[in-house]
Amino acid sequence: NRLGGPGSLPKGLEQAPLARSLRVLNLSGNRFSEVPPALLQLRGLRSLSLGGNRLHGIPPDIQELHSLEFLYLGGNFITAIPPELAKLPSLRYLVLCDNKIQSIPPQLAQLHSLRSLSLHNNLLTYLPREILNLVHLEELSLRGNPLVVRFVRDLTYNPPSLQELAGRTVKTRNVPYTASDLPDSLVRYLSLASNCPNPKCGGVYFDSCVRQIKFVDFCGKYRLPLMHYLCSPECSSPFSSASQSSTSQSESDSEDEASVAAHRMQKVLLG
Repeated sequence: NRLGGPGSLPKGLEQAPLARSLRVLNLSGNRFSEVPPALLQLRGLRSLSLGGNRLHGIPPDIQELHSLEFLYLGGNFITAIPPELAKLPSLRYLVLCDNKIQSIPPQLAQLHSLRSLSLHNNLLTYLPREILNLVHLEELSLRGNPLVVRFVRDLTYNPPSLQELAGRTVKTRNVPYTASDLPDSLVRYLSLASNCPNPKCGGVYFDSCVRQIKFVDFCGKYRLPLMHYLCSPECSSPFSSASQSSTSQSESDSEDEASVAAHRMQKVLLG
């Protein structure tokens, strides 16, 4: 249809009796340029389809639809995925194909119920390594993305600040402290430590890290570029380097990650 302008939806929709009982709503193939705020009040929705519209973004308030199991937003002009989308505990099927999405927020790994993720025909060049934490994911569609196989050799690395060096020491050496020992800002800072994924390191990082692409085998056949964040350049040696050949990349892939993906994933669509 041609819904999308002012007055397209009934006034007071969110207060109507229908709003409490409505479970499936399909508004695909219309002219909505944004998700109508009234839809975000339909807390009983289990399926929402807004494909083939003119959406340029996903509102953070999408997190209010706690019962949502199926979300179809394919065929729009969406450029980014808000982290709040990861706060949909029941979401099983997420369709974001045919958009202009350039990156996937690592928070999506919190969608523990997700079974199918459709991202084909976007602008993705890599995936966050956290995608391996989607324990129930069975289908991942990535065809039509510029998943790159060559990267810049010299990756930038800003040296850690004195605050970060101190924080790393506190965390890696398990220096005891209580909330009364430090200002609240430093306590919060120490709580933001991220573990280095290098199993031989055991270190942590805060703001200063090395971004590196690593190729991981999925299903024993497909090689996907995953983004890793390492605590220092020295930690890149056990991982695949952008300047190495594909053979050495394969040898340096994490066997644990590859075996987990091969055991769990049933369908990876790249072409």
